Amino acid sequence: MSLNVLIVDDSFVMRSMVKRVLNICDLQIQNIFEAGNGKEGLEIIENNWVDLVLADINMPVMSGDEMIDKIRENPDMANMAIIVISSESSTRTIEILQQKGALFIHKPFTPENLQAAVFELLGDTNE
Repeated sequence: MSLNVLIVDDSFVMRSMVKRVLNICDLQIQNIFEAGNGKEGLEIIENNWVDLVLADINMPVMSGDEMIDKIRENPDMANMAIIVISSESSTRTIEILQQKGALFIHKPFTPENLQAAVFELLGDTNE
């Protein structure tokens, strides 16, 4: 199964790093889309098939948390796989994200952390 992945982060450097990590993980990736905030991310999701969203929390225009709420409200996207990659340290915020069905990875992260989270959500994409 080849994945279409959306990376949503206001930092170009972080998007590039996540992209690089995805490419060295043992994942089958078809397309990687990028957005600088939650609003741009939603527009990409509305116009493209996306299997997995990797999102930061704190972004201008629309936060990752707000974007997740919008995704979960839409019946066509409600079950989308979401991994939050953030330096957020609030236990309460992390619990809320997990209640919304998102996995959480702390920055900085390793390729193994990201790969394990993807496999947890989607299974082994190489099968």
